[in-house]
Amino acid sequence: MPSHILIVDDDPNIREVIGFAVESAGFATTYAEDGLTALTVARISKPDLMVLDIGLPEMDGLEVCRELRKSSDLPILFLTARDEEIDRILGLEIGGDDYVTKPFSPRELVARIKAVLKRIRPVSEAPGTVLTCGDLKIDTDKHLCVLAGTNVPLTASEFSLLEALLMKPANVLPRQKLVDAMYGPNIHVSDRTIDSHIRNIRGKLGRAGCSDSIVTVHGVGLRMGSCRTE
Repeated sequence: MPSHILIVDDDPNIREVIGFAVESAGFATTYAEDGLTALTVARISKPDLMVLDIGLPEMDGLEVCRELRKSSDLPILFLTARDEEIDRILGLEIGGDDYVTKPFSPRELVARIKAVLKRIRPVSEAPGTVLTCGDLKIDTDKHLCVLAGTNVPLTASEFSLLEALLMKPANVLPRQKLVDAMYGPNIHVSDRTIDSHIRNIRGKLGRAGCSDSIVTVHGVGLRMGSCRTE
């Protein structure tokens, strides 16, 4: 079955452009023109990914994401205006997986969608691996992150980034290697995007009792910390 993409934008022309590009790439599509409808459609049709415009009327995309994250880890790719950097970063901090700025290249949008979906690959396509560091454990087969017995919910992007670090927890990984692990080669991602995902992971692990999860080695990259609960 093709992956199912929910496209949410109040502009019918943009919905049409995205729909054509996504369907041409082999995906199935469903559409919504406002936030409330998007929440209803997401709960009923259970898509594999949501392309979500931030600038929706009444209930904007950020509020849709906040509401959705109360009960779902559905991957979200935000669409933002070029001058909405604050909204883009906030979108990632509240649980978005990625963003594309308007005007956008349909080819880039499809590439980003594929990159996010790759992070939640089905079990049948990749054998599971359990990776550990201190009290932290992730199971790639079950897409599960556990810290000292406590489940830590992560978005697809956060899980993918943490998985890359845990593959070699003692090594310092340059940011570009983390980008490649998450998006694949030849995809440009700003440092602010990676910083937002790192901040989210640190915050979630910190609330679960670990204050030393990911260490920044200035001018070099990132590595895992002790990952011991306090």
